[in-house]
Amino acid sequence: MAETKKRTNPFTFFSQVRAEARKITWTSRKETIAATIMVLIMVVFASIFFLLTDMVVSFVVGLITGI
Repeated sequence: MAETKKRTNPFTFFSQVRAEARKITWTSRKETIAATIMVLIMVVFASIFFLLTDMVVSFVVGLITGI
């Protein structure tokens, strides 16, 4: 049979949450900006790739079907 978990009172729960929240290390503004710029660059490259792929596939399908 499955064991039932021991319930903690709200005070203990919130003190544990605060203790865990203190362990969080946030990235610096410089690191966040660099990561954001990299994501935007990758989105642009992916968009261009999928646009070109779509155009080539559309052209090939058009040739095959004669439309």
